[in-house]
Amino acid sequence: MHRTARRPSAPTLPSRSGRRLIAGCIGLAAVLGLTACGTASGALQSPSTAAQPPVAAHPSGTAAATIAPTPGSDGIPPAAGASGSAASSSSAGSSSSAAPAVPVKPRTPRPGDSSAPASPAAPAVPASPAASSSPAAPPEHPGAGTVIGSTASGGRTVALTFDDGPGPATGQILDLLAQYHAKATFCEIGQNAAANPALVKRVLAAGHRLCDHSVHHPQPFAKLPHDKAAYEIGAARDMIVQAGGPGTRVDWFRAPGGGFNADNEHITAGLGMSSLGWSVDPRDWSRPGVPAIVATVQKQLKPGGIILMHDGGGDRSQTVAALKQLLPWLVAQGYTFDFPAQ
Repeated sequence: MHRTARRPSAPTLPSRSGRRLIAGCIGLAAVLGLTACGTASGALQSPSTAAQPPVAAHPSGTAAATIAPTPGSDGIPPAAGASGSAASSSSAGSSSSAAPAVPVKPRTPRPGDSSAPASPAAPAVPASPAASSSPAAPPEHPGAGTVIGSTASGGRTVALTFDDGPGPATGQILDLLAQYHAKATFCEIGQNAAANPALVKRVLAAGHRLCDHSVHHPQPFAKLPHDKAAYEIGAARDMIVQAGGPGTRVDWFRAPGGGFNADNEHITAGLGMSSLGWSVDPRDWSRPGVPAIVATVQKQLKPGGIILMHDGGGDRSQTVAALKQLLPWLVAQGYTFDFPAQ
């Protein structure tokens, strides 16, 4: 039996009215910027869904926004509420809602634009730790940066200085000095001065001078941090002044062990004092014997020199005995007694 072969059916074309509808839709899409007008079947897609751009998901369920870090902020994003955040950019109502998810730059508001958030001032760049932690230099003092090592008058003069008191030997030394009409400078430990105010007043009443020798005599003094050195110098001076009474002057600071450095010299200068050294050291504190103390002073002393001895800090009987020999020898050599330079 002969069968007639079937021809494939032609695709059904839209009717004239359908074609007009599609053409109108395409035109409308061009005006509105829609990415699609209809499905393959010709049904119009809802603008409320077609116009939504793909938005990157955020763990919290809100739209993610990448904010460029402010220079100097170390990449830390600004706090919530700053311009450029996801919340402010989504509430601005701008046309950027049709764009794909990209890094968001803060929007600069225009005059009269009330919808855009105000652009905040750029956050201040924090100062470097070195600049913020460095203390201001104290006022300069004549002699700052110079450790005093000679008498005020020069010539054939000598300055006697006694450290670590006041102590049990201070009274004996004051008696000896009075016999030879000798003046001296007493470099006192702050806590010793506070414990013996009567001796401090006796030193002043005899016409001698006072020197700050720190609160606790810490060593090595040059290794102390700034705050600790400032306390040791400043608090000791205050203790000595309080022990001496109204009008007490403290003209010098002598670092324990001679541990001077630029920092403690500046602290000293800022408090109105000079840094006091010495030129003759018989090491009487080590009790080397009376003959050794006397011999060292006689050998090392030059006109205008400063002799370092001790009236506190331990047994000073050798110092007292050596001073009984040194005072008449100094007078016989033509020395007069002076104070250190300032």
